[in-house]
Amino acid sequence: MSDLEYPESLRYTADHEWVQEADGGTLRVGITAYAQEALGDVVYVSLPSVGDTLKEGDTCGEVESTKSVSDLYAPISGDVTAINTNLDVTPELVNQAPYTDGWMYELRPSGDTDLGALMDAETYSGSLA
Repeated sequence: MSDLEYPESLRYTADHEWVQEADGGTLRVGITAYAQEALGDVVYVSLPSVGDTLKEGDTCGEVESTKSVSDLYAPISGDVTAINTNLDVTPELVNQAPYTDGWMYELRPSGDTDLGALMDAETYSGSLA
């Protein structure tokens, strides 16, 4: 799996999710290339609703593939501000472009959020070895 990409501009969790700073102080969340490859062909994605308040570590959705169902976990605490509705119709975007078109949801962090507490690309890819 060494040929998978982990963009340097993102932060990562041990649960194989990525976090990217988005416009207006929100954070965009998705699953990593490692996670989507391990899952196989994604056929359904269940996401939190806009307005939901998530607590770091809480289950907030799931990704269903031809192989299994995997929970999504909130990487940080905050309020959901947007979801990727394209995944309702085209869940395979998660496989095709996990870091761009296959993003899952955005949230506005609550309190002081330290993205530095999440892994950088080198640490994350090293944790997979």
